[in-house]
Order: sequence, then C-alpha cells, then structure tokens
Amino acid sequence: MFDKILIANRGEIALRILRACREMGIKTVAVHSDADRDLKHVRLADETVCIGPARSNESYLNVPAIISAAEVTDAEAIHPGYGFLSENADFAERVESSGFVFIGPRAETIRLMGDKVSAKAAMQAAGVPCVPGSGGALGDDAEKNLALAKEIGYPVIIKAAGGGGGRGMRVVHSDGALLNAISLTRNEAQAAFNNPVVYMEKYLEKPRHIEFQVIADSHGNAICLGERDCSMQRRHQKVIEEAPAPGISEEQRQLIGQRCVEACQRIGYRGAGTFEFLYENGEFYFIEMNTRLQVEHPVTEKISGIDLVREQIQVAAGEPLSFTQDQVKLRGHSIECRINAEDPQSFMPSPGTITQYHSPGGPGIRVDTHIYNGYRVPPHYDSMIGKLISYGKTRQIAIARMRGALSEIVIEGIKTNIPLHRELLHDAAFENGGTDIHYLEKKLKAQADNS
Repeated sequence: MFDKILIANRGEIALRILRACREMGIKTVAVHSDADRDLKHVRLADETVCIGPARSNESYLNVPAIISAAEVTDAEAIHPGYGFLSENADFAERVESSGFVFIGPRAETIRLMGDKVSAKAAMQAAGVPCVPGSGGALGDDAEKNLALAKEIGYPVIIKAAGGGGGRGMRVVHSDGALLNAISLTRNEAQAAFNNPVVYMEKYLEKPRHIEFQVIADSHGNAICLGERDCSMQRRHQKVIEEAPAPGISEEQRQLIGQRCVEACQRIGYRGAGTFEFLYENGEFYFIEMNTRLQVEHPVTEKISGIDLVREQIQVAAGEPLSFTQDQVKLRGHSIECRINAEDPQSFMPSPGTITQYHSPGGPGIRVDTHIYNGYRVPPHYDSMIGKLISYGKTRQIAIARMRGALSEIVIEGIKTNIPLHRELLHDAAFENGGTDIHYLEKKLKAQADNS
C-alpha cells in the first residue's frame, strides 16, 4: 500500500479523499491555489504545496506544477478526484512516466472512452446497447448525411466526439437544418475540444438519465454496483441523484450490469467508472463512460456499503477488489442533493463569506462538504459547495429524511440552491419517481413564464 498520496483537486472531493487516506493510514499532500489556502483539507493534510494563482489553468490544471509537488514531497501516487485533470489521458500518462501511480484507469483506456465515437464502437463490440446513429464519425458527403438522418428518423442530435458537460451538441428536426448544424457543431468542437469529429444519433425526446457504477482491478475482476437515476438536471448539469433508479426491474439491472462488467473486462478497465445511459420506453441506450469517480458516488456507497474511494486506492496499489459480485447486496434507497453557491432563481454564482453554517443530522444523513463558519467561497471555481445525502430502507423514508435535513441545514452569508431542493423534494412528479431529463427545465421555465 502507498505511504503517501498527493490529492490533485480541491473542495469536498479533496476532503473525501483525505479522509479515506487517513482511515487507511496513508499520509496526504494537498496541492492548492493561492485562493484555496483556507480549504479544510489543506488545513488537515500532512503536507501542502501551493501550485499557482487562483486561475485553474495556472494551478489545478498545471501539470508540471502538480508533478513537481509530488516530486518534492516524495508522494507515491496521485488521486485526481473528479473534474480538472481526472479524465485527461495526457496527465495520466505524465504521472506514470514520472514514476508515480495514477489512481484511475490507464491512459489508453481514458483516450478510448473519452472519444465518444471510439467509446460507442467499443461498447457495441461488447454487446452494450447504444443509441441508433451514424456508428462513427460523419463525413463530408452531404447526400450521405441526409440519407443517414432519414434512416435514423428525425429528430437527430449532432454531437462532438470530444464533447462533454452538455457542450458540443445540436438537435436537428429537419433536412433543411441538418447540414448547417453539422458544420456549426464541427466548428464549435474544434474550438472547444481541439477535435472537429462529430457524429449523429437518434434524439430521444423524453429519456431518463441512468448510469451504472463499476469498479475493476488489474487482475481481471470487474464488479457492478447497481445504477443511479440522475435525470433531475438543469442545462445538462445534475441537481439530484438517487440509487437505485425508480422503476427499473431486477432483470434489467442484472442484464445491463453484466454487460457493463463484460465491457470493462474487454477493454481492460482499471479503477472506478460509470456507464451512462439514456432510458426510454423500457430500453437502455449507452451514451458515454466516465473514467473517474462521480460526484454522486455517495448514493451508491450508501446502498452497497462499499467505500469506492478506498477501493480505488487499493486497486491502484495493485491489490484485487476486496469483494466479489456475489457479495454485493444492494439495500435500501439513497438520494443526493447538490448544494451550490448560487441564486436559487437566476442560478448566478454567489461567492462570498459564509457567516453561519449548521450541518443537519439524524438517522441516514450524510454531508460531504468542505465549508465551515467563516469560509470564503471563491469566485474562480465550480459553484458546488457540498452534497447532502439521505438513506432509508425505502425511497419514501429517504425522501422524508432528505426533507428533514433540508429544513435543518443553515448556510448564511451567500445564496444557495437549498430553496430549490426543498421545493423539488415536495414535487409530486419527483415523489412518483421516473421524471425525464427535461422535466426540471420545463418546470423552471413554466415558473418563470408565470412570474
């Protein structure tokens, strides 16, 4: 096992990784920007290194600075968390070539799954169901592209192979708009991702977003830990996640989970990962794989009883998984609300000093956050400041406990989206379960139109 790990991230996930390391008896190195000297995990780490100014591209995305920090502190491995460099194949390669262990998949696997065209081809070869589409990159033959769209059936969506986070996508409803949409998306993809490759898929009109958690070791073992429903979204960003997904049969869970496991084994996957699907009319369609730990991993931990960060570290150290698929028993229900420092109506970021913070408690409540009284939320990074997680034997109990936790939590001095969460936890459609990915956008638009 490692003696010392460098945490190449910030905020709640950096604190989560630090706590796992402490539990395992591993020393920690916290790298931080000038703006993050007062982060909780920086105060708690065994060693700290400032790696640059507040701007991400000069600090948390500064690969030479991170590698240098690992060298001067004699760290053995680097955990990237999520976001920033966590799915950057060049970074993973640089970490390994510099003599450190990257706590995540191999660089070639990240590249394979990071390109949505090659990822889809790999999944089709593994028998994972995919959205009907071009089956590869779109060429320049206009007639061929028009014929393909007619064969798939409108509406279709043009996607950038290197895209993500809702960027590099364009929905097309007719022949007249298709060719221009392909050209525009190509230009955007080149500018945003330095990769002009685009592809075409059937646009599903009312899908749910359901993802399957996997973890694999370097000994050929791969395990599925069930699924999560992440359909409550705004602008392709998740707001509430839950596990298991309402309305998914045990037969479907087993079938898709097994396909994901087989896909991991086929591509030689190592570490934690997530297969993301759209689900409509009883059918699953693969859209992408995230080759990292997800923000919403706590809901899977709650229903499985498995510490995903601990398993990530053990797998990276060359150890086999500490459990088998037969030992995975999913019990109860868990819900996660992402707490953001933002105006609950305009959704504009709300940085500033937290003048009062009170954490909720009670049975089945978990809070993953780095904030504290007097902490100043900087304006330079993502607005998420924490995650509130509830667990219960049933979905109804998990909802009731989350309502209680949302009524108890106090964050003053800045605006947060807690009022939105309180409203959603009493929303009839959410209570019933199974809302599609457009539900929240439509709800917010209707409220804006009526105000």
